[in-house]
Amino acid sequence: MATPKSKTSKARSAQRRSHDALSVMPSTVCKSCGEKKRPHHICAACGAK
Repeated sequence: MATPKSKTSKARSAQRRSHDALSVMPSTVCKSCGEKKRPHHICAACGAK
């Protein structure tokens, strides 16, 4: 079984995990009630498009 020859540094581990961060969800303002909603979804507060 293969074993690593040296310890993986913190910098190398962090570089590998650089794409694992969560992205911010886009949001818009509902035209009828002013609440935040996701684009192209029905508003949860008032039910408007």
